[in-house]
Amino acid sequence: MKYLIGTRGSQLSLTQTNWVVSELKNKSTQTEFEILTIKTQGDTDARPLFTINQKGIFEKEIDRAVAEKKVDFAVHSLKDIPADLPEDLVLACVPKREEANDIFIARDGSTLEAIKNGALVGTSSLRRAVQIIRVRPDIMVKPIRGNIETRIRKVHDGEFDGVVLAQAGIARLGIDVKFQRLSMDTFPPSPGQGALGIVSRRDNVTLIELLKKIEDPEARNAVEAERSLSMFVDSGCRFPVGAFAHRDNDRLKLKVIVYSIDGSKSIMVEKDSETSKANDLGKQVATELKEKGIADIAKDWREKVEEWNSK
Repeated sequence: MKYLIGTRGSQLSLTQTNWVVSELKNKSTQTEFEILTIKTQGDTDARPLFTINQKGIFEKEIDRAVAEKKVDFAVHSLKDIPADLPEDLVLACVPKREEANDIFIARDGSTLEAIKNGALVGTSSLRRAVQIIRVRPDIMVKPIRGNIETRIRKVHDGEFDGVVLAQAGIARLGIDVKFQRLSMDTFPPSPGQGALGIVSRRDNVTLIELLKKIEDPEARNAVEAERSLSMFVDSGCRFPVGAFAHRDNDRLKLKVIVYSIDGSKSIMVEKDSETSKANDLGKQVATELKEKGIADIAKDWREKVEEWNSK
């Protein structure tokens, strides 16, 4: 049996996909795999991510190839997969999750708290931008695009004084760089951050059985809670939500923080449930967020982003 895998062509995407292939070969030594790289809108559109009012800009073209049987399955960074996949596709596997936290890399080795006044810090997400400003309102935050290596190089070349990234990407690429690990309390990550998601056709039962052999149930439960939350509050690049679920003894705990556009206000909800009720947990947290006024925060974000886009 041979399977064709779709993925982006970045070094991180290829590294992640090759890791998945290695894990699958350990479970099925006679199975062969071939990787096909596919360009996505996110690879070709250089605008800041928050200005692109579409879901799935890093996965849509790849998942379309899965649906059209041009490839058998796709490997994604899970945070790039919309919570509402097309009906004929399924999130078939969530392997073991890397660390979900963010990190700060500075040209002079400083921490975010100690970097010079007026420093220029790059980030690819609105969530991180607001979180940075809440910690250091005196510094400048500017959108930064490019793969992980490019963003780090822009810091070392002096274009930025620092950058905030996900630790998972650094770990998977094996990049040796000095960084500050940022607290989950101050920098709660995007839903699904640090996890991989493998998407296949829903009717490909034999393949799904193989993919399930490298599934991590703990990671699956955590990201299902986070994705359920995302679906019900419609979070994304244009409305930043920090969310992280993890197992705490025999319970699944989900903590979520949303921020006002200037960072002056926030809403935090933390709940737990049985590990088997991840989707219900996400819905419960979303319901409480709505009761606490998330709609007003979302409205302010939409209006401001539209104002930015019109300039």
